[in-house]
Amino acid sequence: MKKLNTYKILKERGYIYQCTDEKGLIELFDKEQVTAYVGFDITADSLHVGHMLPMMALSWLDRTGHRPITLMGGGTSMIGDPSGRTEMRQLMTRDRILKNMEGIRPQAAKFLSLHQGGQAVMIDNSDWLMHLNYLEFLRDIGRHFSVNRMLAAESYKSRLEDGLTFMEFNYMVMQAYDFLHLLNTQGNKLQIGGQDQWGNIVAGVDLIRRVKSVEAFGATIPLLLDPKTGAKFGKTNAGAVWLDKNKTSVFDFYQFWRNTDDQQTASLLNLFTFLPLEETAYLGSLTGNLVNRAKEILAYEITAMCHTPEDAGQAYLASIRTFGAADPAGEVKTSSAVARLPLDDSLAETPTVTGQWGQLEEAVCADLFVLCGLAASKGEARRLIRGGGAYVNETQVSESSENDAVKEAAWLPSGEVTLRAGKKRYKKILVD
Repeated sequence: MKKLNTYKILKERGYIYQCTDEKGLIELFDKEQVTAYVGFDITADSLHVGHMLPMMALSWLDRTGHRPITLMGGGTSMIGDPSGRTEMRQLMTRDRILKNMEGIRPQAAKFLSLHQGGQAVMIDNSDWLMHLNYLEFLRDIGRHFSVNRMLAAESYKSRLEDGLTFMEFNYMVMQAYDFLHLLNTQGNKLQIGGQDQWGNIVAGVDLIRRVKSVEAFGATIPLLLDPKTGAKFGKTNAGAVWLDKNKTSVFDFYQFWRNTDDQQTASLLNLFTFLPLEETAYLGSLTGNLVNRAKEILAYEITAMCHTPEDAGQAYLASIRTFGAADPAGEVKTSSAVARLPLDDSLAETPTVTGQWGQLEEAVCADLFVLCGLAASKGEARRLIRGGGAYVNETQVSESSENDAVKEAAWLPSGEVTLRAGKKRYKKILVD
């Protein structure tokens, strides 16, 4: 049976935005083991969700028998990439950069076979950039770059009004040189990067053509945006979502994915999991509350990969204890290990919220389901009641009772009430 072409896998799952020569790259993947790299400037001691798309692309190369290189920007981080910036990046010391690399390596190893014997490698570009002779570099490399063409690149053009330093202006030349160096030393023929790296990648392809008279390839990954805010995917009100559990807890990491927009579910399953395309298409087609089951699967799979399956399982069960299960009856079929977790055990202990008397004095029965999180709004609570799915202390709430005043309820003297939505979503309210 003919082996699947890895470029076609990447294209089908949504990783490819632009490519310098798609036909040539498909042929390259058909005929040889391809070495490809992604560069990471090390501005922090952890990767964040924004780094995961290129890491996933490299992981697909690794899994399909090719050779991925994670290029740590130990040298380029001394300068800082001006792409997508309105001002110059804060300069970092060499010690800070080395410390950041120490934090990132074990995270990259979650995606790639960086252990001994694996085909994936991690390389630091300071190994060659820190030892360049400036005059020789200008004569041998700088002469191949047109200033006019560089200034037309979006990464530079957008900075000209705010002020582009000469130091930053050299970034494109250094990144292109990285590509040339990796071709010479590693046989690397492909660079992959974010959509905003197109100008830098094309500069490297052009430099290789001029210096070596051989064809190299570049491909970019689409920029993911939050459809509601238009912000870069992976950004929240609290800032970036990190892979380091000391910066973003495992539960918050899980919840970030669990709370992504319904419209993005299918594409996120394609991009951030290794589930088969037939399954991601099925999960992405779910409607109603079962969309949330698809997002539970998404969140579990990513959390298991970036942390551990045990961490992911605990986050999943904690989420269900707090917010309820999206598919308690097990209607959705999945190959994900999340389906084998003991759902009933997560419901053994009823989660509790505290209600102040001031909140409840003027409340009606429907308000309780909003207060404890079993309904997102009063309208949703009323629909739950009218559908026969709302219970107070295991007594079904009738439609005629949805506007009954809480302060007149017989259960009030006990100081607590247990609410149920559907068959298995419980919450207890303790009244102060």
